[in-house]
Amino acid sequence: MKASQTFVSTLKEAPADAEIVSHRLMMRAGFIKRLGAGIYNYMPMGLRVIRKVEAIIREEMTRAGAVELLMPVVQPAELWQETGRFQAYGPELMRVKDRHDRDFVIQPTSEEVITDIARQELRSYKQLPRNFFHIQTKFRDERRPRFGVMRGREFTMKDAYSFDRDKESALKSYETMFQAYKRIFDRFGLQYRAVAADTGAIGGDASHEFQVIADTGEDAIVYCPTSDYAANIELAEALPLIATRAAPAQACVKTPTPGKATCEDVAALLGLALTSTVKSLVLATDDKNEAGDIVKTTVWLLLVRGDHSLNEIKAGKVPGLKDGFRFATVGEIEDHFGCKPGYLGPIGTKKPVQVVADRTVAAMSDFVCGANDADFHYTGVNWGRDLPEPALVADIRNVVAGDPSPDGQGVLAIQRGIEVGHVFYLGTKKYSVPMKAHFLDENGKPQPFEMGCYGIGVTRILGAAVEQNHDERGMIWPDAIAPFSVVICPIGYDRNAEVQAAAQQLHDDLAALGVDVVLDDRGERPGAMFADWELIGVPHRVVLSDRGLKAGTVEVQGRRDAAATTVPLAEAVAFVKGRLSA
Repeated sequence: MKASQTFVSTLKEAPADAEIVSHRLMMRAGFIKRLGAGIYNYMPMGLRVIRKVEAIIREEMTRAGAVELLMPVVQPAELWQETGRFQAYGPELMRVKDRHDRDFVIQPTSEEVITDIARQELRSYKQLPRNFFHIQTKFRDERRPRFGVMRGREFTMKDAYSFDRDKESALKSYETMFQAYKRIFDRFGLQYRAVAADTGAIGGDASHEFQVIADTGEDAIVYCPTSDYAANIELAEALPLIATRAAPAQACVKTPTPGKATCEDVAALLGLALTSTVKSLVLATDDKNEAGDIVKTTVWLLLVRGDHSLNEIKAGKVPGLKDGFRFATVGEIEDHFGCKPGYLGPIGTKKPVQVVADRTVAAMSDFVCGANDADFHYTGVNWGRDLPEPALVADIRNVVAGDPSPDGQGVLAIQRGIEVGHVFYLGTKKYSVPMKAHFLDENGKPQPFEMGCYGIGVTRILGAAVEQNHDERGMIWPDAIAPFSVVICPIGYDRNAEVQAAAQQLHDDLAALGVDVVLDDRGERPGAMFADWELIGVPHRVVLSDRGLKAGTVEVQGRRDAAATTVPLAEAVAFVKGRLSA
């Protein structure tokens, strides 16, 4: 292809509203054009990358046994009402009405629709297992769309759905998709990690996220450098940091701490390590009647070590908190503790509260906690002597770098990542059972489908790839998903017949070998031409000039190379092809 046959539209400066690197560079390189908040036009260069991403996904999904179909963007609300997600999904679900006042949704995902297909089409165990996928536009009404394609409202996603007869076969389907995803991301040429994850709003019993490693990533990935353990911060298990609780060595004393409301300030005032303090966090749960009125509120006191932070996802799995919780109001706190926040603790509460201690806190001795009296804390506190043993002990904190790995193979490290794929084992409760999606087993009895779902953010891959692969000059695309693999930059193309002929011949020879090559026939000055293609991020560049042709050579330079390599013109095609193969 010639550059004049496509559309090159680069900018010297990024628009003012472009926030992160990928947003700025994709706007400058003319890959995307903003239409509205979180809504973008994908220009020809950007679309070429999308099509390459889709092609790899389609090949590997087909190889894994999935069958492609296409489900609509607009879906009847009745299906979402069957699962309860029409109400539960939240404001991110765009709900619309047609001219007949019937409710519809703009799909953010398609579990309900595919389950409806399955309950109509998959009637017998003999038709299982089955996996359907599609690549389709999605819409999520983000409160604050930002970061370009990384957190837009309209985006393209590949979602797949597996249907099996029992849990054993469903987990085999899950593993098949997991391995397919690894092949997909390997082929993309991106550095990534597959990490254990929380199932979130999709539901289910097991899941893994595929995270592209990038310093600007929104997610914290926890991993063990000396083993295969990896999980996102929400799910990473925090082992107790104290093996055995020591015997009390101090008396419990109510100690003045005027104006010191944080663990850090208290530890500094008392000359103690922050690790000897305990942080108090107060939650509340509401029991409601059928009319939705609150009939009872329970206040919970969660305790974590002073240098740790509460993990709300883990807290939501504690018995009694699983059905939802909120942070207690100041009024509820003062009513139960007789004190304002900042000096709260488990000793001498005004009203009973449910105490949950993190694993490490449960093993502490001689610790410091709030005294439920402004400007005072207790020092030398011990379980069993100064307060009852905690009613509940659970892993409720975020791990920190240096914690022991749960697999016992080393210590944990943390890096940033961008979630671009997610696989879920759903089971039967979330969709099959409420939608009465059944098949007949060998005995002719109806059984609910065991389901899995598997998503890849197609357009998000673009942003993640750029966040991971860029420099001060622009983007650096991996070969497999670059808009073009090779760009030929002829100097003096518009005024030198020999350069023009050699460039065209090189282009044709590479194209005949299946190389995705573009010839810049615009007649631009070398500096402007090189700057455009470096910004666009084409991974390999071939420069032809009158001087080089007289010497029988061209210059080949990889986007990451510090300098060009001089190659005989007769060997240029083989040299470039060899680089692409490597």
